[in-house]
Amino acid sequence: MTKYSALAVQTSYWKPNSNYLAQILEPLGGKIRDGDFVVVSEKALSIATGNIIDESTIKPGGNAKFLAFIWMRVVWGYHLGYLCGFGVRLLRRLRQYPLDSGSRHKQVALEQAGLMQALMFGSEGGIDGSNLAYSYVSLPIKNADVFAQKIATALLDNFDKSVCVIIADTDKTYRFHNFYFTPRPSPMRGIKSFGGVATYVLGRILRFKRSSTPLAVVGSALSAGEALTITNIADRARGPGSGATVWDMAARFRVAVDGVSWEMLDAVGHKPLVIVRRLDT
Repeated sequence: MTKYSALAVQTSYWKPNSNYLAQILEPLGGKIRDGDFVVVSEKALSIATGNIIDESTIKPGGNAKFLAFIWMRVVWGYHLGYLCGFGVRLLRRLRQYPLDSGSRHKQVALEQAGLMQALMFGSEGGIDGSNLAYSYVSLPIKNADVFAQKIATALLDNFDKSVCVIIADTDKTYRFHNFYFTPRPSPMRGIKSFGGVATYVLGRILRFKRSSTPLAVVGSALSAGEALTITNIADRARGPGSGATVWDMAARFRVAVDGVSWEMLDAVGHKPLVIVRRLDT
């Protein structure tokens, strides 16, 4: 079995509309070798490129209000949450799901990702509010392979190092033997995306092995299985940043879920880059 090492690289917080290539090149100088895997957080890329929405400007409709009140508080808080094996703290948070900001969030999910994704309890269609200030949420990036290619080319041009760049999201992919599936839209080739909430619930109930999801791989012909292994190693090395969920983030800073500021986030160590290396090379 191939063994790997992982080095999570701490950087400053990647603020909206910042130069993501500069944010990547500066901390990786002198650290990468030919053949390394550089795993880049999709969330950090999405924020840096301004691919975000301020949900405080959104007016929710009746469907979004229903999802926030009945679906989140009752169905997830009492039924689906139990079936999926959620802990007591998460169940309590779901039962107290905020109706105002939660309705606006569900409206964004309905508009951006559709009903089956909006029925998720969080990260609907790759939409995520953790590690973001105030009422902002990040959207999934489009053409992740284009970003991966730009990063790989920049690393080769600046450091003369040929590496494999993987863009990954913490949303989970489930494994059933050699079949890989996820509710997350647009994973890498070899991973099936379908079903939204139904896929998530199925994977959780059946306790399938799960890993964070690779969205694009450039620089190496990886199978989906090996890419999942590498992104899972990177995810463990990186940690949750300011918090794995918006609730965890708010609790860390002791503010409301929409009270986290850019300055608070800037004061926390972030690790959007992880260098994963095969130990047999």
